[in-house]
Amino acid sequence: MVYSYYPGCTLKAKAKKLDRYARDCAQIFEIELEEIEDWQCCGGVYPGMADELATRLSPVRALREAGDKKQDLVTVCSACHHVLKRVNEDVKTSGEIRRKINAYLEPENGYEGETKVIHYLELLRDRIGFDRIREKVKQPLNGKKIAPYYGCLLLRPYEVMNFDDPENPSIMEEFLLAIGAKPVHYALKNECCGGYVTMEDEEFASKKSSSIMEAAMDRGAEGMITACPLCKYNLENGGLKDGIPVYYFTELFAEALGVKEQEEET
Repeated sequence: MVYSYYPGCTLKAKAKKLDRYARDCAQIFEIELEEIEDWQCCGGVYPGMADELATRLSPVRALREAGDKKQDLVTVCSACHHVLKRVNEDVKTSGEIRRKINAYLEPENGYEGETKVIHYLELLRDRIGFDRIREKVKQPLNGKKIAPYYGCLLLRPYEVMNFDDPENPSIMEEFLLAIGAKPVHYALKNECCGGYVTMEDEEFASKKSSSIMEAAMDRGAEGMITACPLCKYNLENGGLKDGIPVYYFTELFAEALGVKEQEEET
């Protein structure tokens, strides 16, 4: 099965493990992630103003390419997924935005919002299934206590993202159980880590991310997983001494499937 794939800028630089292991693990299930040609940065932040068109053009071009191939568009990065899905909804539901956006595109190849955007975790849950994943696990995590961290971009606004229950999501817990880990339940798994405030108010972001990690550690977590490069940065650099490791969820996925070990040996 072939899907269009949008990696995003950070997955080509600081978050290579998030990208590489996602691709390698997909192959185990005979899924090909076909990278969008000549993709551009999604902008990283959803453009909230309806008349902000320039920052919507790059996401729309990626969405249109997937649509032209009649393929769903898969993302792994929480921020890219958030931007692509919300911009897609804008084009689909706002005639004014759709008209203006298509004025910048080739007239014979406009875009109407027909592409379905799915996160890699949704691919695992809805297209592969966690039962099948359990069957492929070679090196289960033997009950290692891992705290799932969702953050805010995957979950909100719910009426657009429709990813999971925004107040009590469970997809990461189900994923952890499938690879043999023990998910840690804690109160702040869907709280913002400080996100884009980091550059403007480092102290505030540090306070937010430290409180999240402390909450997980208080419940016995030995590590945390995330799908967001910015969240990973904030959690790791939040100023909390003697914190626990933060992994991209694809790292643990690759470890459980035996892919990570194979790569490190080569």
